[in-house]
Amino acid sequence: MTGEPDVYDLKGLNCPLPVLKARKRLAGMAPGNLLWLETTDPLAVIDIPAFCTESGHRLVETQSQPGGHRFLVERGA
Repeated sequence: MTGEPDVYDLKGLNCPLPVLKARKRLAGMAPGNLLWLETTDPLAVIDIPAFCTESGHRLVETQSQPGGHRFLVERGA
């Protein structure tokens, strides 16, 4: 992978939309590619890590931001 990871703006969406949209976006990416997910849904801190574990993706990093969170996800095989 080259360059900076893409950023997928999921702010303003509530459960389960961030996970559903992230699943679709990651499905179109090559394994090993990175994607930032930006959310404002408070449940995302539970939902995104669980989604990564269930789907075989790797949660690389989590950051708190004003009004939400960012999650760096590596696309699984």
